[in-house]
Amino acid sequence: MYILPDAIKRSYESLKIPLIIMGPVASGDYEPLAISDGFLNFHNVSREEFYEDYRGRLKEGLLDRVHPAEKDKLRVIGEDFLNKKTEYDITFRVRRNEGYHLIHSVGYWQTMEDGTELAFIVYHDVQKHENMLLEISNKYKLFQKDEFYFDILTNLPNINYINKNGDIRMQKIAESGKTPVVLYLDIDSMQSYNRKYGFEKGDDLLILVANILMEEFTHGTVVRIFSDHFAVIDEYHGEEDIIKKIEDVNSKIKIRAYGTTTGLNVGIFVADKDISYTEALDHAIRANKLVGEDLNKFYRFYTAEDDTLYNHQRYIIEHFDEAKEKGWIKVFYQCFLRIESGNGMGFEALARWEDPELGIISPVDFIPALEKYHLTHEMDLYMFETVCKEVKTRYDEGLPLLPVSINFSRQDFDYIDVIGEINRIYDEYNIDQYGIDKSYFYIEITEQGLATATDEFYEQLAKIRESGYKLWVDDFGSGYSSLNVFSNFDIDLIKFDMNLLINLDAHNGANRVIIKALIDVAHKLGIHTLCEGMETEEQRQFLLEAGCELGQGFYYHVPESLDTILERLHKNIPIPKWESSDERNKREKSWH
Repeated sequence: MYILPDAIKRSYESLKIPLIIMGPVASGDYEPLAISDGFLNFHNVSREEFYEDYRGRLKEGLLDRVHPAEKDKLRVIGEDFLNKKTEYDITFRVRRNEGYHLIHSVGYWQTMEDGTELAFIVYHDVQKHENMLLEISNKYKLFQKDEFYFDILTNLPNINYINKNGDIRMQKIAESGKTPVVLYLDIDSMQSYNRKYGFEKGDDLLILVANILMEEFTHGTVVRIFSDHFAVIDEYHGEEDIIKKIEDVNSKIKIRAYGTTTGLNVGIFVADKDISYTEALDHAIRANKLVGEDLNKFYRFYTAEDDTLYNHQRYIIEHFDEAKEKGWIKVFYQCFLRIESGNGMGFEALARWEDPELGIISPVDFIPALEKYHLTHEMDLYMFETVCKEVKTRYDEGLPLLPVSINFSRQDFDYIDVIGEINRIYDEYNIDQYGIDKSYFYIEITEQGLATATDEFYEQLAKIRESGYKLWVDDFGSGYSSLNVFSNFDIDLIKFDMNLLINLDAHNGANRVIIKALIDVAHKLGIHTLCEGMETEEQRQFLLEAGCELGQGFYYHVPESLDTILERLHKNIPIPKWESSDERNKREKSWH
């Protein structure tokens, strides 16, 4: 065990700031070599009592007074720091006689003359100093903040303050020869966080975000704009520097937050010298609203093209309700082929937006916009309701009532009671009268959505099948694949992503082997299979030989509206051959 020289040890022990110096022992663990008077005073123990009570149980002893909700987090970070896996820079709460104090602790490594590395851990009682400043300011009437300009919850300047002083702050940066940068930040899925953990914990998260932004942007101006939206004005020292700062902010938020959060979305605008703060903030907001175009990034730098993209998304969002009311958004049906028989088995309901002003708006455009503004649940319920509404038309026209699959986003389950809503719609249109039941509807969830599933989400998925609907997993093999999907969920069918079939012969036919193996696994578990992207006879023949039951793609059927199907029917134009309900039930029973 390393021994500090007596003179050096005494100097450290006499410090008034809370400090512990940790050194290695023969077991490979670390024990305290010196404890400052400041640390002992904080815990109200003597040096002898500390060594007597804490030695041998140091790791747990130091956690005795830590808030229960933060013990595990502090323990893990402390161990990782001593194992040199991470930095030690953390805020946590410690119990004092008068309640919990907020402690900010920082650790760093110091190499001694003989090469031994010691860990120095310093503690700062944030609450103590805040109380001291408050006492002084109250006594001498200093630092009085006008609530018109400051946010009461986070103690940050508010939108009124920055509207008044933003241009001045940017001008000072420019006059110093530096470039201003403006960031617009919002907490991802704040509504879900409030619902899951409560508004009190939501307020705690807002305060945490404010504190971390202040820690990271020490020379910048940090503002709470409104709700969970913040802004920062700072000097720009290059793209790498600003990215590192916001990545550090997000990392700290995820570590220190009470509950699970994905952190912040950030729009960044590197300002010109002559631009106003209002214009700069507007550009940063536009970049923020487009975060999500690249799924691997939670930030986006503003470019001139963002204006066009942003305005297009705004058109979609502002006309979404009108598009539903006036039927601009239509259900296009694409049939599944029963590969063995060559007959149609069912349809997938696909959304198509035919806009009177912009023409056809691609799902590639409107789906990301709806996801960004958390409106996918409205679209998915609209699609389900339209399919239910069109059951009557199909029945009256004498068309076979084939099953229909409808896509639901993972996001939907955070905003609505999915099973409650689809049951309500099913009952509203009295579907039973047409001789079909809930098994007629297949609810599709992408595998990407399942990758982030919570226990609550599992429960909701289970209720879908318990209510009689079928549950399908979509886009398996799209880049998020995990075999856990076979063991973690009770599902009826798995759909393989079209890229597996399109690239069938790539890498010496690796996808042929993969598809065949996955089909075998699914069948052994009693799960049906469908492969998307079937474009050729060669692909259909491969799927038949591999044992895949269903295929979907342009080889068999191009998506089309019910109006188009009926038009062909009325003109006696042949329509694809579809299997009957009896045939479908017979095949599915015999398949097992």
